[in-house]
Amino acid sequence: MTSLLRAEMLKLRTTRTFAALVGAALALSLLVVVLTALLNKEFQPGDVRDLFTADFTGLFIMLLGVMGMAGEWRHKTITGTVLAAPDRLRLLAAKSLAYAAAGALLSLIVTLTIMLVGTIILSARGFETAPLSDLVDVLWRNLLVAALVGALGVGVGAVLRNQVVAIIGVLIFGFVLEPVLFGLVPEVARFGPTQGAPAGIQDINPFGDPEDDTLLAPGLAVLVMFGWISLFFAAAGARLRRGDLV
Repeated sequence: MTSLLRAEMLKLRTTRTFAALVGAALALSLLVVVLTALLNKEFQPGDVRDLFTADFTGLFIMLLGVMGMAGEWRHKTITGTVLAAPDRLRLLAAKSLAYAAAGALLSLIVTLTIMLVGTIILSARGFETAPLSDLVDVLWRNLLVAALVGALGVGVGAVLRNQVVAIIGVLIFGFVLEPVLFGLVPEVARFGPTQGAPAGIQDINPFGDPEDDTLLAPGLAVLVMFGWISLFFAAAGARLRRGDLV
């Protein structure tokens, strides 16, 4: 497993797509934080905490996980990959762990950067900044979300296999279907894998009143995410073990 994990991490580090998505995640997160910190006229300590949840790593690492797995079929490298690692479930597990680790590392970089930049801007404007305890709380939540959705992206890519279909499906589900569900049946939407459960882990409601109790408790939200990951892992494992590679 260790050698497989190292191989997958090497693939990640040496692809231009990874570098591009890292840059995109950092740039988008910084843009949101900088503009919000510069343009908002009032900031309460709770607002500052919420500002630093603007870490878009989760979106990009999930897409990267989808591309990394589905790309094996698109580029017809899956046969060689399986020949090098005949145990298909271990291969899938290694990919999932690699993208989870990459998500956590990327989120660490992005979150610390936006915290530093945002704190500097808010201090310069004379606003009270978030205490260290709040920053640590936001940091571990951001890292956990990025790790979980990275692993989930691998499962989605392995089940659908078509890279374009998988990417479009994730975007539609995350930016269209789940927001609509939050407006119509929030008690169902809060169990969603791209917005609902991650928002519960981060303890911030992106589609409603921050004071309501729509979101899942963080612990339950983590269990729900593990449920989604396990579901896609099981489906992907069944396809890998029984289906053809081409």
